[in-house]
Amino acid sequence: MTAHRRLATAGGAFLALALTLAGCTSSGEEETAAAVSSSEAPPAEPEPQLIEWTDCDDQIDPIIAGRPGSERDLVFSCGTTTVPVSYEDPEGGTLQLFLVRASLAGQTYPIGSLMVNPGGPGQSAADAAIQAALTLPEAVVNQFDIVGLDPRGTGLSTPVECISDEQKDELFAADPRVTDTAAQDALFSQVEEVAAGCSEEYQEALGAFSTADAARDLDLVRRSLGDDQLNYLGYSYGTTLGSTYAELFPEQVRAMVLDGAVDPDATPQEAAEAQAQGFEAAFDAFAANCLSLISGCPLGPDPRAFLDELLAQAAAAPIPSSREGETRQATPGLILGGVRSALYQPSAWPQLAQSLAAARNGDAAGILTLADTYTGRNDDGTYSNVVDANLAVNCADTDEEFSASDVQALAADWNARYPLFGADAALSLYTCSAWEAPRTPLPERDAAGSAPILVIGTQGDPVTPVTGAVDLAEDLENGVLLTWQGSGHTAYPKTECVTAAVNAYLIDLAVPQDGTTCPA
Repeated sequence: MTAHRRLATAGGAFLALALTLAGCTSSGEEETAAAVSSSEAPPAEPEPQLIEWTDCDDQIDPIIAGRPGSERDLVFSCGTTTVPVSYEDPEGGTLQLFLVRASLAGQTYPIGSLMVNPGGPGQSAADAAIQAALTLPEAVVNQFDIVGLDPRGTGLSTPVECISDEQKDELFAADPRVTDTAAQDALFSQVEEVAAGCSEEYQEALGAFSTADAARDLDLVRRSLGDDQLNYLGYSYGTTLGSTYAELFPEQVRAMVLDGAVDPDATPQEAAEAQAQGFEAAFDAFAANCLSLISGCPLGPDPRAFLDELLAQAAAAPIPSSREGETRQATPGLILGGVRSALYQPSAWPQLAQSLAAARNGDAAGILTLADTYTGRNDDGTYSNVVDANLAVNCADTDEEFSASDVQALAADWNARYPLFGADAALSLYTCSAWEAPRTPLPERDAAGSAPILVIGTQGDPVTPVTGAVDLAEDLENGVLLTWQGSGHTAYPKTECVTAAVNAYLIDLAVPQDGTTCPA
């Protein structure tokens, strides 16, 4: 799954805003913090470091066995390399980054590496590269090595880890639609506690996980791979990382596909409201689809009313699960987390309908599975660091802050206008206000002097509304807009029209006409 910059939002997913080897090679927190804050002299150009590659077929082949695409003759390599903690002090501490490279045996006329990023921020690009090697069109895999570099702080690249599993369980279970002041104040206190804990754990180094620095890492690794220019496929937040790279290194772009674009012009408040609107519309589309089923909708004649009643039921008495070893019960926060997870892709809508119906009948196993997919919770109750990384990157990228009173006013307003997701979206705006770390706001991005950059938007995308793709394509000096009239988050390679256009662009640099629209 790919995700917007706000992987999740407030209440039950408050901290996320909105899949095991590397370590930090600096000599302790004090050196790392000093490296981040040092800026006395003009920085020297850092040199790319060798990538230490190992064959990891034996680790990956059992994981992908039986998946579509696993019959491809792929060779997987895992690598590590180091980058400066701070590009203002490249001689200071270093971070270790992790990457995976997938190569198809017998490639004909290989072009180089295609670096992929799945979004989040916080999702593993290494995992995404493995999946992309199985699912991208063979014409592309035959021309490119597929490379996934876990951005700093994510996956296995010196992962940020400062939020306990217990804190995550508590926050994701909380009701995301609270509007009374006392309940909201309790949520604010939880967020402040997490922010203080992360600040204590990392000190000034917590500011080192910005998108701007991750983009600089991307260029160092491009050079280490031996590629003259970058070929890049980014989804959702990956469009922010890609466009930031293009701004910093415009002449190094050969081909760049930005699918499910995050709106570069939207303020945090505008982005949060747009996402609330998008998920409300996606739920309505899910409901309409359910009602159109020949077999009948398991949620009855009014799916929205069904969900409202289920949330009230769970608020009064959380719903148990039949899953073996499961001790949690489904609260409103976990139910809405599961709903949000399934709304990313129409392919998950049947699972959502069945899971909600089962929860109403007293078994929350299905809806908890959907929620856990969204938050990175494992079967044993531990979490990946996707939430920690999402928070660290998002908050490093912005210096805008909101007062508790302003957020509470928005929550009341948006709860009335977007009754499932509005209060949640509004409360998420407080998250970075409590964050105690240096900030590196995202640059304005026109990528002047770059090659043409292909920006893709989906009309029915609930996570990154299509207006974001329109704005990004307009902002980029050489942006080219391609729109898919479909539903779900991101478009490539789901539909023949989009797939043909992207393949031709990546392989032959054949740029589609700006404003091209592909049918659903």
